[in-house]
Amino acid sequence: MKFSKTIFTLLLVAISTISCSSDDGSNGIDGTNGTNGLDGKTGATGPAGTANVIYSAWLTAPAAVAETIDGTSGMSTSINAPELSEDILAKGTILVYVSFGTGTYTLPYTSTAGGFVNTITAISTAKKIKLFRFRHDAGGTVNLPTSLSWRYILIPGGVAATTKTAKADYSKLSYEEACARFNIQP
Repeated sequence: MKFSKTIFTLLLVAISTISCSSDDGSNGIDGTNGTNGLDGKTGATGPAGTANVIYSAWLTAPAAVAETIDGTSGMSTSINAPELSEDILAKGTILVYVSFGTGTYTLPYTSTAGGFVNTITAISTAKKIKLFRFRHDAGGTVNLPTSLSWRYILIPGGVAATTKTAKADYSKLSYEEACARFNIQP
């Protein structure tokens, strides 16, 4: 019985609390707005971004010639890259793509063109990019046709890498990913 009285009392208190209202039906007067607080401090400058990315139009290269590089025989040609500086070579990233048929491929690109496993790679120097194709079996050469189209993307280095901020690795970007990432029209 004591338990029922306690519940009854609690129920009565709850009902009276809920049914009481402070609204007497009249509208009050709005108060004035407070003043705005002070702005916070400006944050530290972040690392340099990729706003200065440089990219070429689609280019064709002159006819390839036979060449031996580091003891490897192959075919080579070059495309001009006037914006490719010593600073970009030292601190930046250089992406090179080849387009033919229905696809665009990141260099180095390995295929079985000509019936042999071979690779096309890019060797960058100031203002030039050498395109070199070699067979893996060292049994001759596979041509670099003038019908191939080439495009380069130069990403200048911004801030020296530290243990906290490592340089981004863009070398694995497909052509489509690079265009999307750097807002480049394909």
